[in-house]
Parts: sequence; C-alpha cells; structure tokens
Amino acid sequence: MLILRLTLCLFPLLPLLASPVVAAPPERGTTVDLSADASRPAINDLLRATMFAEATGATPAEAASTTNSLIADALKTARAYGNVRTQSGAIHTYPVHAKGGRIDGWRMRAELLLESSDPAALPELLGKLQSTLGVSALVIVPKAETRQQAENEALIAALGAFRARAQLIADAMSKPYRIRHLAISTSGRTPTGPLMRAAAAADPGPLPVEAGETLVTATASGQIEFAP
Repeated sequence: MLILRLTLCLFPLLPLLASPVVAAPPERGTTVDLSADASRPAINDLLRATMFAEATGATPAEAASTTNSLIADALKTARAYGNVRTQSGAIHTYPVHAKGGRIDGWRMRAELLLESSDPAALPELLGKLQSTLGVSALVIVPKAETRQQAENEALIAALGAFRARAQLIADAMSKPYRIRHLAISTSGRTPTGPLMRAAAAADPGPLPVEAGETLVTATASGQIEFAP
C-alpha cells in the first residue's frame, strides 16, 4: 500500500513536469536607420560610337547596294586602325511614300559600331568616316577595370563614413552600438555625346572629343542598435 500511495501522489505532478518552459523575449534596444555616401571619379577611357549609312533607291535592292557599299568602304578604312574594334549594327529598310500613300521608293539604314580605348585613334577615324557616314551616338565611359577601381575606393570611403556617423550617434547617446543590417549600392551616370549628322567636307579632321570623368558613388545604408 505504501508503494501505491507514492504513485498516486506523483501522478498529479506529471503534467507540470511536461509543460514547456517559455523564456522571456530579450529586451530590444533603440534602433537607428542611417546612410552614408562617398564618391570617387573614374576616368572615361573607353569610346563607343555608332555610325550609320543611309541611301534611297527605287527598289530595296538598289537602296541596299548603295548602303552596303558605304559600310564596306568604312570597314576597309577602319581596318587600318588595329586598336579600334568594329561590329555590324542594326539594319532597317522601309518604304518612302508619296502623296496618296503610294510607295515612291525605298530607304535603307545600316549601322556600324566602333569601340576603342585609344583617345586619339577613334576620333581620327570618326573624322575620316564622317565624309560618307553619319554619327548617331557617341558614348564615353570608364573601362570595366577603371570603374571597378573607383567603385572599390568609393565603397571603402562609404563604409568608413557609415561607421563614423554611427559612432557619432553612439557618443551622443553614451551607449555602445552594433550593426543590425547593412546594404551597399553603387551608381554612376554615363555621359552621352550629342547626335551628329554626316559632315559635308571630304575630310573634316578628327572629331573633337573631351573624355572627362564619371563620378561613381557608393552608398552604405543600414540599421544600428544601441544596448537597452
């Protein structure tokens, strides 16, 4: 009977022993959102130009014959510049309408893409080709490695500015802090040259180009937390 009484006495305690222990949530401290920017210049050392040949004919074949001849001559001239890369661009053929909607002829436009990191070669070539081709776009940007170096420098500076700003707030609050979240982004505007038509002169000379710089900006934004 003694053993039986002990068992009966322990039985009501089993649900209490099996109940999970719920821990109190940790006390949150004060959080602050902040961001910091830093910029570094990247030299524009890569030139990209889009040139075009355009001709009109009574038939699509006639328009294509003239346009193809102009592009072929341009490629022949460009091959003399070993440090200029060439690539065929878009080709468009469309009808020319007379009054009343009647098709009066055909026009064809073909593009030639040029790229070079030589600051003198491509402007010189563009000057020669402008006697027969037009320039529809000129973009001057940093090379990939040049931009990457500027981004790295801006990134380090932005992180340093973020830490300095966080420490400034921590000193004002007289409390230590920790970084809860941090995001990093970079940006940089690419300058674009004006649109130009083909020059009338037989050899207008090198195309005036001012490379300049692209300002690359890095932003460090996040959240810091102070002890409660």
